[in-house]
Amino acid sequence: MQEQFNNIKQEYENFYRSLVLQGKFAAKDTGVGFWGPAVSDEILEAFKRLKIKGHFLDLGSGDGKVAMIASLFCERVVGIEYDPLLVLKAQEVRKKFSLLNVSLKNQDYFEHDISHYDYVFVNPDKPFFRGLDAKLETELRGRLIVYSNHFFPSTLRLNDQFKVNDTTVSVYSR
Repeated sequence: MQEQFNNIKQEYENFYRSLVLQGKFAAKDTGVGFWGPAVSDEILEAFKRLKIKGHFLDLGSGDGKVAMIASLFCERVVGIEYDPLLVLKAQEVRKKFSLLNVSLKNQDYFEHDISHYDYVFVNPDKPFFRGLDAKLETELRGRLIVYSNHFFPSTLRLNDQFKVNDTTVSVYSR
């Protein structure tokens, strides 16, 4: 697993470096939210600590990094991203590393049923009360993993919370 992780991490570091060399940021407005990459080592550490497995959904999956790392642990992984260019990057990485348990959808995640997943991951870019709270309240059956220091759901029960470096990782259920 460590070798696969290192390959995925390096691929994304190369991608971010190429953006900088083009005078771009490794962050952007997606039309429905804002994408900024998660830290690979923090995600790996969080997933190890949580012992994730089963079916995993990444809401607003951006360039697919979290979904690719989750694929090292989970039987089935789905990434939902609105921005088509970010989905293309995720598909490129998926194909390069033959991650056959990863599916990527170019869609608004509010249009995707989240009830069939053991874990739902979000790196929130806005408060949950702007629509996500209601979706989680009606559809969440598994656990919600929130990778954030600033936005948290208001209607769910906190099951676990820990820091990976300076980033808070929280786990919720209904």
